[in-house]
Amino acid sequence: MSKLHQKGAPSRQARVLEKLYGSLDSGDHQAMAACYHPDAVFRDIAFTLRGRKQIHAMWHMISESDLRATFTVRRVDGRSATVDLVDDYTFRATGRRVHNVIRSDFHFVDGLIIEHLDSCSALRWGVQALGPAKGVASWLVPGTRRRMAAATLESFIARHPQYA
Repeated sequence: MSKLHQKGAPSRQARVLEKLYGSLDSGDHQAMAACYHPDAVFRDIAFTLRGRKQIHAMWHMISESDLRATFTVRRVDGRSATVDLVDDYTFRATGRRVHNVIRSDFHFVDGLIIEHLDSCSALRWGVQALGPAKGVASWLVPGTRRRMAAATLESFIARHPQYA
């Protein structure tokens, strides 16, 4: 489910965001990857990825989960946008349910996403995904989430050589 706060016909950038998050909700990683510029950068509390191929691998991995996404495009213009996103899913490593409230900021080049920055409460995410003790530890110990995420993505890419 999505809402777009914009007067008139949606811009090219707004349509890209609708496609990105609609495809996230339906698990269509190929459609998601098509929203990114070849030189795009993605960063959140777990990943720092460079290039459409790495970003595609991450979305492919995530699309294999039970994730459901709802979003509201808050602001969009020709060069940037802000989206409120809520992801609900089961964190595979622990089987724990996660309700993650995210702010997504975007920059565009040639109508495609060149920079995608997601921010959320790392502590709240960690407690939900990993449990109270490990969640707090993942928040307190620098690099813990990023190391876990990098290892998980590397393992996924090893099983899917098209991303190597």
